[in-house]
Amino acid sequence: MPESTACRYFNTYSGVKLPFRLTGELGEDEIQNRNTYFRGHFNAAGTLLAFEKLVYGEVEVAHRYTYDEGGALLEAEITDADGEVTVVAGKA
Repeated sequence: MPESTACRYFNTYSGVKLPFRLTGELGEDEIQNRNTYFRGHFNAAGTLLAFEKLVYGEVEVAHRYTYDEGGALLEAEITDADGEVTVVAGKA
């Protein structure tokens, strides 16, 4: 990711529309004993740029989001557990 990002951890996500909304924020100390959690990458404005679902320390699913200047989703790149990449166009 070209811009500086903040990494935060979450228990789960909500919604069915992209981009997903990560919920149940966890502290770094709370992920040490978890089997599954989400690691989100946010820009300075708090916009979710990417996340990974980690299961037993391995990335199971990853999303990368691209937005237009107005903040509308342009594209979502989704990588599944098998490494297959699907690109979904936004509504911009």
